[in-house]
Amino acid sequence: MSTSLLDRVNAALATVNDPEIKRPITDLGMVDSVEIDESGTVHVTVLLTVAGCPLKDTINRDVTSAVSAVDGVTGVHLELGVMTSEQRSGLQEKLRDGQAQREIPFSQPGSLTKIFAIASGKGGVGKSSVTVNLALAMAGQGLKVGIVDADIYGHSIPAMLGVADHRPTQVEDLIMPVPTPSGVSVISIGMLKPRRDQVVAWRGPMLDRALVQMLADVYWGDLDVLLLDLPPGTGDMAISLGQHLPGAEVLVVTTPQEAAAEVAERAGTMASMMHQRVVGVVENMSWLACPHCAEQGSEHRLELFGSGGGDRVAATLSQRFGYDVPVLGQVPLDTSLREGGDVGKPIVESDPTAPAAVVLADVARRLAGRGRGLAGMQLGLTPTSKF
Repeated sequence: MSTSLLDRVNAALATVNDPEIKRPITDLGMVDSVEIDESGTVHVTVLLTVAGCPLKDTINRDVTSAVSAVDGVTGVHLELGVMTSEQRSGLQEKLRDGQAQREIPFSQPGSLTKIFAIASGKGGVGKSSVTVNLALAMAGQGLKVGIVDADIYGHSIPAMLGVADHRPTQVEDLIMPVPTPSGVSVISIGMLKPRRDQVVAWRGPMLDRALVQMLADVYWGDLDVLLLDLPPGTGDMAISLGQHLPGAEVLVVTTPQEAAAEVAERAGTMASMMHQRVVGVVENMSWLACPHCAEQGSEHRLELFGSGGGDRVAATLSQRFGYDVPVLGQVPLDTSLREGGDVGKPIVESDPTAPAAVVLADVARRLAGRGRGLAGMQLGLTPTSKF
């Protein structure tokens, strides 16, 4: 069989990305052998990173489709094998670019990933719903987006994305984030537990280690945006975030009532204490469109939780910090928003024309369009002498 056909088959294989690592299977050493018989049937052996790879069907489909499209190929026979421990070690070294020491890639001077921590003063304000919808809206803009579910005790991000029962693949001690149909990659402590109903009861040092593991031990690849869903309040995780990701910017989520606004101000102040910039405020559950008035063709907003909370938080933080902290959006109450979170289909995808989805998509565009500032960024400068 001609060499040119073999070259074309290899080129086709180079277009197939591993669905978890997001890099060509040829670059990762996953293509073990390629042979073409006289009839034009291609025999390919692809090595999975681990036995029982959850996305082996995707690899099977993508490889078969890519090779079948090559002119001159009459059939494809794909065999899936498993990497040896030595091959996995080589893959791990390749993914870490030869660096044996674990480090958080997003804290390195050359990192261009925008990092947004979604914070709130108290629970129940819809912080996680805002996080997943912002992530999907940004992915819909063509960005590579990852989510770290840093709400260790109240992890709900996997369920909201429809991957609650998924488990990450591990290559040696390197963890692959779980991909979602929208293209967003996610990691959560809920995915690392033996059972979904198991309770996490950790104290300070363990919380810090969990955050470091989800940042340093996970292969995120080249992300445009990383979102962190923080626990409510001003506890250990907010402090750890400031220490490990000083360049992260913080988005504060509140609801309109005074009680929520007051504690939201504390969450914003905590970020400033850790030398992080607060980029804005999102007011969730701002109003409910009166269904009876809508039927009659008029608009009437029912402010079930009062009004002005988001404006108060933004004004207070702006005055306190000396720079503008805007209200980026006011998200109305919407049953589709709640239902989307319950069934793992966020509203920006399931009902993109809904008022809540429109507001969240606009917030995502404003955040994604922000320039990368130097505040908190390590510039890699070392003094040459002492004064």
